[in-house]
Amino acid sequence: MKIGFAGAGNMAGAMARGWAGAEDGPEQMYFCDAGSGRAAALAEATGGEAVGSLAELGMSSDAVVLAMKPAALVVAAEQLGGTAEALMSVLGATPVSRLRELFGDVPLLRVMPTVAVEIGRGVMCHAPITPADGAVGAQMLDLVSVLGHLVEVEDAQMNEATSVMGCTPAYLAVMVQALAEAGAAEGLEPELSYDLVVESFTGTLEVLRLYDPIEVRRTVASEGGSTEAGLEVLADQGVADAFKAAVRASLKRMRG
Repeated sequence: MKIGFAGAGNMAGAMARGWAGAEDGPEQMYFCDAGSGRAAALAEATGGEAVGSLAELGMSSDAVVLAMKPAALVVAAEQLGGTAEALMSVLGATPVSRLRELFGDVPLLRVMPTVAVEIGRGVMCHAPITPADGAVGAQMLDLVSVLGHLVEVEDAQMNEATSVMGCTPAYLAVMVQALAEAGAAEGLEPELSYDLVVESFTGTLEVLRLYDPIEVRRTVASEGGSTEAGLEVLADQGVADAFKAAVRASLKRMRG
């Protein structure tokens, strides 16, 4: 399947690099941007091809990934000019109904991925495909599955899913940075401190597949121990409430 990217930002780049490194990626990838030069750079990095217009992108591709900023969607639809035979949207806060208004009844897949698609470990919430999307819709879904873990979510709940899935890598990055910097401030070499925190996160996430978070916390934090002391500070600082507030803030932004 030949895939065209309308937009060459961070998510387009993560998906393209993930597919480029996979055995079952697209047959060919094409890229187009609004003149930033990122499409050409991404094409060079992934063995794809940059094209000069969205109309050319649509005519060259079996499916076009809508990866521009949502505010540019109407202009992109006009420039594609009905050339796209199928569409895959990674646009936040853009429901299937809106995409249908602009593009009609072409096969369509709405999917919200995380940046870990770059290494084939992404989480991707997708709206259900319909019988009208046919074999092409199923083919797009199969192609996306190469990039990680697929979860079907009703289109009406995609914003809520994104607020706890799509934003989580950034929140985890804040946690890792803060912990690593604290370790370095106490005398550890910065690279060592960072490596210790990242590897601890990696192992803990696998443990959390098996055990409830409360159980994991209790296992690590023995009564009167150092972990308990740290957890008491986190509670005093309202860290858990802050993360919940972050989810609500992200969701409020998506809802407009």
